[in-house]
Amino acid sequence: MRLRSLYRFAAATFLVMSAAVAQPVVAPTNAPIQTIRGEDFGGYNFTNTFETGYRFRSVGGDLGKYRSDVNFGNGLRLLSGNLTAHSKEGRGKYFDELLLNTQGLGNDPYQYSSLRVGKNKLYKYDFTWRLNEYFNPGLTLASGQHFRDTTKALADHNFVLLPQSPFKVFLGYSRVSQTGPGLSTVNFFGATRGDEFPLFADIQRRQNEYRLGFEASVFGVKLSVLRAWEFFKDDTRKTSPFLQAGNNPGDDNTLSSLRRDEPYHGSTRSWRVNLLSDRSKWMTVNGRFTYAGTRRDFIFDESSVASQRSGGALNRQVLVFGNGRRPVTAGSLTLVFFPTERLTVTNHTAIHSTRIDGDGSYSELDNSTLAFSTLEFQYLGIRTLSNATDINFRLTEKLGLFTGYQYANRRIRSVEQTAFDNQPERTEYAQTNQLHTGRFGIRVQPVKALRVVLDGEIGRADRPIYPTSEKNYHAIGGRVQYKKGSFLVTALARTNYNTNSVSLSYHSSRSRVYSADVAWGPRPWLSFDASYSKLHLDTLTGIAYFYNSDLVNDRSRYISNIHTGYFGSRFVLGPRAEFSVGYSRVQDTGDGRRPGPAAPYILGTTPAPIEPGTLGFTTYPLAFDSPLARFSFRVNKSIRWNAGYQHYRYAEELIRQQNYRAHTGFTSLSWAF
Repeated sequence: MRLRSLYRFAAATFLVMSAAVAQPVVAPTNAPIQTIRGEDFGGYNFTNTFETGYRFRSVGGDLGKYRSDVNFGNGLRLLSGNLTAHSKEGRGKYFDELLLNTQGLGNDPYQYSSLRVGKNKLYKYDFTWRLNEYFNPGLTLASGQHFRDTTKALADHNFVLLPQSPFKVFLGYSRVSQTGPGLSTVNFFGATRGDEFPLFADIQRRQNEYRLGFEASVFGVKLSVLRAWEFFKDDTRKTSPFLQAGNNPGDDNTLSSLRRDEPYHGSTRSWRVNLLSDRSKWMTVNGRFTYAGTRRDFIFDESSVASQRSGGALNRQVLVFGNGRRPVTAGSLTLVFFPTERLTVTNHTAIHSTRIDGDGSYSELDNSTLAFSTLEFQYLGIRTLSNATDINFRLTEKLGLFTGYQYANRRIRSVEQTAFDNQPERTEYAQTNQLHTGRFGIRVQPVKALRVVLDGEIGRADRPIYPTSEKNYHAIGGRVQYKKGSFLVTALARTNYNTNSVSLSYHSSRSRVYSADVAWGPRPWLSFDASYSKLHLDTLTGIAYFYNSDLVNDRSRYISNIHTGYFGSRFVLGPRAEFSVGYSRVQDTGDGRRPGPAAPYILGTTPAPIEPGTLGFTTYPLAFDSPLARFSFRVNKSIRWNAGYQHYRYAEELIRQQNYRAHTGFTSLSWAF
């Protein structure tokens, strides 16, 4: 795989798509109350600010989709809080600095708190806690029977001993847990004559990580070593404790009972070593080494009792168990040379090796007929070696050039072995891919307020692993920035073309990203912010599928045009009041056509057949927008009253069952001393 071009495109895609999920929210309020001087007590200066209030919501349409996207509800909560304590002379008895920040505690679906405690030259402790209530109605899958309503808690502890000394000691602990109810489905008696039965899931997932390390600085060389132990377990249980007729009540298939345990436990032991030397003014050296050895063990234990339309009963036990190992080794060495003040040469060499192997045993016991078992072994090894050289040369104060070349060699080897009734079968594969990448660009600053960057990249790979992988590609882009006083405007454009044709299939993709950002504060009491971006994606891929038992060689074309825009403005109305408005919108226009609504699927019926060739064109136009307004009034030097309103609208043109409109808002009081 190519590296930098792929990373740039992935980053651009992430930025555009993040705007669809991380919309600006109307609360908490960021308006300051006053210049906080705090209160003195016991040799410390304390400051405290908090905002508490009531959120409300009213949803029309699909409540489940709203909860999956936004999930703000009704009720009182601590919208935000901030507590600080600083020793006045820098020599506190137990600590010299204490910072506590909170957001959304009480009833918000996304809660956050952080704590920092430190004593000069002795220790520093950082704690972060997050709680996310994740709701997924699962409407687009299995008629809502893949529902999830879980709570995910994340906690992170970091302790540094002797933080200002040349020798530091690190201690850390992290914990992630996900718990809650869910639904799933299981099929009995085959895909054509069988039926689907819903199952209740009790989701229990936990992960713990322990860290120990040090950092030492001697003669301009910095060495850091970190050892980590990570333990993960998933003890989710799925059950059907009562008699049910399944999703198709027209047949005679029934499920009397089912219990399925799928414990999945594992551990990862890792080393991280970093060496940095920047004492010389002519060069710097940075070396990194990482090793992570992962082991996983799993068990699938299922017991079920069911009956089918022919009158036959099924009393079955299934046991699957196995283990897997995944050692990952990565190392890199970066050398940066400064021959002159205007020339910089960077050479980066990296190696990455991933090996995955494991085996599994499947045993099925029909209590009334027979038993059989099979043993499978899988191995996958990926080794990547790359070297890149980049040159930056500043011709003048206003003109600079940069270029680079990268070579990557990746070898993939896999082994598949199956033993059924003591008859082994083994298959081995191996493939090597070489990638050559060239980069070039120019930086221009014609005037003091204007900066222009233009760059391009071209790559050629001989044997990409997937039909959708990069093979013959090129990318070009540019960035312009103009800043004068409080006025700042930035524009970006990037194009990425890729073609990958092999003997059995073909794939081509074209993506273009355009964006612009404007920020302007013409007066101390008035400011504006606006941004717009467009991501165009057009892919054409060969696809093969069966239709009426015949193999059909077809093609799939996907077109997406995602437009993202935001506008915001802030007004300070005299010495006491502040008013702000904003509007954000994300819209995928597809190819510009307006398809009619899809016919709803009725549970238990057979979907309409798909004719060959109709899979070839796919587009999903939708829109999500959210206007907001907020008003804040300072009652006195310590109290501020806040109120706000935010509207959410989600609209799909193809499948409209998930569309919704939501009215949300809040009122709160902020207090500070």
